[in-house]
Amino acid sequence: MLRLQTELEGKSACYGHVRDTFTSLGYDLGGNWDYDKGCFDAILWKQEGVTIYIRLPFQVMKGELDQYDAMIQFQSPFVIKHVINIGLEADEHSLLTASGLNQFQDPVDPDDKIENKNKWELAGEKAVQKVIQSVHGALIAS
Repeated sequence: MLRLQTELEGKSACYGHVRDTFTSLGYDLGGNWDYDKGCFDAILWKQEGVTIYIRLPFQVMKGELDQYDAMIQFQSPFVIKHVINIGLEADEHSLLTASGLNQFQDPVDPDDKIENKNKWELAGEKAVQKVIQSVHGALIAS
């Protein structure tokens, strides 16, 4: 994991507004969200079972995450590498795995070591800068 130093950290915004903008930029609400926290994830690079993501974590400051007008505050963005198991598993789900439908297959490494850190820090910082430019008027300094 590579933690990034960006202007996004500490900024607040209306969840629904930034969610709509981030979705148009290829970000999704990460699956590990709760009513008081979450993150927006996007793929920076993907090849042969290896995916490098940019993750924009946030805390809910007012309201709950499922409300459009909830206020969120961004934390430090980071880049993470995820390696999935692309081989067949010998268990009761083998048919699903062979057909590519087993979304619950365990990863080989959900937080693998990132090679060429400078490259991915720069890619992550550029992705965050694009987000900031897209929602600039919606961000509030905290």
